[in-house]
Amino acid sequence: MHFDALLLSRLQFGFTIAFHIIFPSFTIGLASFLAVLEGLWLTTKTTAFRDLYLFWVKIFAISFGMGVVSGVVMSYEFGTNWSVFSTVASPVIGPLLAFEVLAAFFLESSFLGVMLFGWRRVGPSLHFLATLLVAVGTLASAFWIVSANSWMQYPAGFVRLADGSFRATDWMAVIFSPTFPYRLSHMVLAAYLTTALVVGAASAWRLLKDPDEAESGVALKMAIGMFAIAAPLQLLAGDLSGKQVGKLQPAKLAAIEAYWETRTQQPFHIIAIPDRATESNRFQVAVPKLGSWIAAGDVNAKVTGLKAFAPSDRPPVFIVFWAFRVMVGLGLAMIGLGAWGAFLCWRNTPEHSRLFLRAMVAMGPAGFVSVVCGWIVAEVGRQPYVIYGLLRTAQGVSPISTGEVSVSLITFMVVYAIIFSVGALYILRLMNSGPSPKPEAAAPPPRRRPPGYALAAAPAPPDEAAP
Repeated sequence: MHFDALLLSRLQFGFTIAFHIIFPSFTIGLASFLAVLEGLWLTTKTTAFRDLYLFWVKIFAISFGMGVVSGVVMSYEFGTNWSVFSTVASPVIGPLLAFEVLAAFFLESSFLGVMLFGWRRVGPSLHFLATLLVAVGTLASAFWIVSANSWMQYPAGFVRLADGSFRATDWMAVIFSPTFPYRLSHMVLAAYLTTALVVGAASAWRLLKDPDEAESGVALKMAIGMFAIAAPLQLLAGDLSGKQVGKLQPAKLAAIEAYWETRTQQPFHIIAIPDRATESNRFQVAVPKLGSWIAAGDVNAKVTGLKAFAPSDRPPVFIVFWAFRVMVGLGLAMIGLGAWGAFLCWRNTPEHSRLFLRAMVAMGPAGFVSVVCGWIVAEVGRQPYVIYGLLRTAQGVSPISTGEVSVSLITFMVVYAIIFSVGALYILRLMNSGPSPKPEAAAPPPRRRPPGYALAAAPAPPDEAAP
């Protein structure tokens, strides 16, 4: 492995986006969870929903801020590390990212202040509207970001000019490229699963300490309901997305399944050790014919192997193969945990099963790990192209030196390790405190205006009025 400017630039972008994607995958689902909590509070007036909202909105604010900071860094990297890609692709990618900022991020940011500081300053209907708009804004952000990335995965609705740059000829085809619907549903479900697992883990942690904490019991049951439904749907969405990959990106599918030969009745490799040097798997455990059925719905379907592509056109097989299996393995564990939790909810005893609560705590980070592995499958599996089939990654890198990228990569690693570790620890500390309202301190004595105060004769506001 030669650590040149290209590889280091890829490592730097991969490092920063792996950190960034953690926060949107959490805040997308958490914003919707907050909207549901406030809606239930306004409808039922049950104090548990209000207390849960006031608790989780603090965690949402911190996560949102960390996501913004990490996202801004990637915008700069397009110019510093990937200027050639930005030059040729910005006429198509640029408007999609601009729509994300104008139509989504501004909407989130504008009403986030009302969410955080308007609980006692605006009416309940306006505050609920602000929460809903923030939730809509997070989903709109996902829409535009996934749209831009889907175009890079399988470009459509464009023309390439003589200078090598791209121009859109059909914006609807650009926005709704063939892979977009499957990838958007997959991403949104992943966000909801991630949030449900975190909420469930935090609630289970509190219930292990105090099984009678009502707010955590309510949050646990809501989390179970979400991932018990979303996990099987995610399996279906992943299957549909995988079949689409087999049609449009056969090299990626071959890397995902470690297929080297093109054949019918492909097996499904449960585990394998792919070897690019020998163009074979050194070890494998496989189920006969199942691979063709999963890829195309027919055991006799022909599935293309990696040998059908030039070695320079093949993705890194080992990374893609194992990232996919970690993602799928955790997804199956989520389905099992959801079924277990649903059974306990049917018996009305999830908060009293300490084994289940411990399993919930252990599965808390699973959503984040799955999201990062899914990103690795999608982006590393697209290699060696940054725009699939049109622009190689090596052609899109900036003309910079290895030393320059090394310094920036090390700097990012150190800064991220400090800032995001502190942020994550603070979030964990908040989760440990629990959503139960704490006894309020005695109110301070009313403030009285001195006789010489210029507005002493004016009516005092309620908080300054004498008792």
